[in-house]
Amino acid sequence: MKTLDSIPTSKIQRASKLMTTGAKVGVNYLKYYGDKLVTNKVDAKTRLNENNAEDIYDGLKQLKGSALKVAQMLSMEKSILPAAYVEKFSLAQFSVPPLSPPLVSKTFKKYFGKNPNEIFDQFDLTSVNAASIGQVHKAKKDGKTLAVKIQYPGVAESVASDLALVKPIAIKMFNIRGKDSDKYFKEVEDKLTEETNYILEIAQSKEIGDKCKHIPNLKFPAYYPEYSSDRIITMDWMKGEHLSEFTAHNTNQEASNTLGQALWDFYMHQIHNLRKVHADPHPGNFLVSQNTELIALDFGCMKSIPEDFYVPYFELAKPESIADPIIFEEKLYELEILRRDDSKEELVFFRAMFHEMLSLFTQPFHEEEFDFSDAEFFGKISDLGAKYAKSSELKNMNGNRGSKHFIYINRTFFGLYNLMHDLKAKSVKINNFKSL
Repeated sequence: MKTLDSIPTSKIQRASKLMTTGAKVGVNYLKYYGDKLVTNKVDAKTRLNENNAEDIYDGLKQLKGSALKVAQMLSMEKSILPAAYVEKFSLAQFSVPPLSPPLVSKTFKKYFGKNPNEIFDQFDLTSVNAASIGQVHKAKKDGKTLAVKIQYPGVAESVASDLALVKPIAIKMFNIRGKDSDKYFKEVEDKLTEETNYILEIAQSKEIGDKCKHIPNLKFPAYYPEYSSDRIITMDWMKGEHLSEFTAHNTNQEASNTLGQALWDFYMHQIHNLRKVHADPHPGNFLVSQNTELIALDFGCMKSIPEDFYVPYFELAKPESIADPIIFEEKLYELEILRRDDSKEELVFFRAMFHEMLSLFTQPFHEEEFDFSDAEFFGKISDLGAKYAKSSELKNMNGNRGSKHFIYINRTFFGLYNLMHDLKAKSVKINNFKSL
């Protein structure tokens, strides 16, 4: 894979790269308008999506940082984004062009004050994995094999400016209106900023590892603060293959069930007992060992769940709440899904929409065991997402609704459901975490 000798770090450089990408997308649309006149309209739209996805991803992978992180987040929205975007953006999870060896050495010295070979007995300047915010290198120290994650230069400093560039697009895409809409962007900015603080990530990683070590078939690496800094993390090298690689070839149902139960218990324990959750559940953050153990990595994105959100959120998941119109509406107001300034049409529309969505999405919580390999269940989720993504009625209504906490909690559940489905895990005990 081609390496990068530099990354745009200034606001002007990054804005210029985004403008160049925007111009390419504009050309693609011109081609599309001509294409659909002479070919099948569906085929023309497919080619447009493929060309746009490739051009947007090519631009973002050179920027790295929060711009690429947003693409990674969007890659989990399989039921909303066209397949071409999901396919391209999912590469941001662990397969983007890495920094060149000279730039790695320069970046390491900038962050740590020393060259890698002054710290470690061995250090491979060629990365083994490169993602949105940093890349991983293999090293050795005192006989131990280590993974060293180095943050890309300029990432931490560009979070706010990157989001400012994306904000107008997001406002139009999600039809967000009202003065208080900034709370959503602030939530994302705060989380992305936290992800660039590697000292915080080490503390969170050690805390979660300690509080979840009792869960069967779940492993965590040890971390080494003495070989780390605010932009470098050193941890144990964990042997295993990425979850997406494992699911691509696995035919062992027992292994799928074992890993699925470990993953589900891990998230339920965090959400219900710790009230703080690993809010970045994508395949690049999990490995599968040869012993069929799930290895959890990368705890930069942790979401605390306040009590005044947790209580109505999970009360709304109860079948009796969904079945009772009065309680259901009360919880929608508590969670800011319904607003006091909504029109009659908006109240009717969003009550019905969220009733339909929650009746489907909460089904696993209404069972003692659930089959996450159920293609019919996930097909319904996909169809529902597509239905509302195309809804002209929804596009004309105020999308500024819902507590800011929905952003990362919903992201967590969508990501978790996708991973469970990728594993094709069956007979998953929903409340197993309570007895561990």
